[in-house]
Amino acid sequence: MFRGVVFDFDGVIVDSHPVHKRAWKKFLESIGKTVSESQLQFVLDGRKREDILRHFLGELDPEQVVEYGLRKEELFRDEAADVQTVEGFSDFLEDLQDAKVALGIASSASRSRLTFLLDRLELRRHFPVVVTADEVDQGKPNPAVFLKAARKLGICPSELLAFEDAVSGVKAARSSGMMCIGIAQADRASTLLAAGAISVVPNFCDLSYAKLRHFSSNGTVFRPLGTLI
Repeated sequence: MFRGVVFDFDGVIVDSHPVHKRAWKKFLESIGKTVSESQLQFVLDGRKREDILRHFLGELDPEQVVEYGLRKEELFRDEAADVQTVEGFSDFLEDLQDAKVALGIASSASRSRLTFLLDRLELRRHFPVVVTADEVDQGKPNPAVFLKAARKLGICPSELLAFEDAVSGVKAARSSGMMCIGIAQADRASTLLAAGAISVVPNFCDLSYAKLRHFSSNGTVFRPLGTLI
């Protein structure tokens, strides 16, 4: 039986991927780096900001990492006015809270950006445990961020259920010992299943505490209203 849920943030709690891509594209172009749409997909794989910078720009000194990171964050905030929660998330969150489920966030985002969006969407009070990329040495797919969230919650990872939308995130959650459900459309479901997700849903609309409890107690793949892949 699961006792808590740990959410990734971007692409899971908030539908922020389009904004991220625009912000990264603008930043890279501002320093003379042109990237294709397919190359830009890397920014959606749940990596730490410094890992993304080095992926596109090679080795950077610590001062450059900080400077470039701040510039990218400014561009994100300029674009973020329309960012909203993923469909069905608010009702699902309320259902979990009514059931007294422990809640946490384990994200590759920076603390400042994540807090900015939590505050704007009035979500911060719902999550007593928030672990960000700033607090771990190694980003996803290393499990450090999930393990730290479990420690802060005081719950064994095997009793936690994670929600992730990226391959690196699914691998990190599974490596930590958590079960993991993927959040993705049908065209990406197979990649998350291959990474270790036990199932994949497009959003939270058909999920509930009762369904998660039934699933975790039986250990079988559940299919709420036919949407779980």
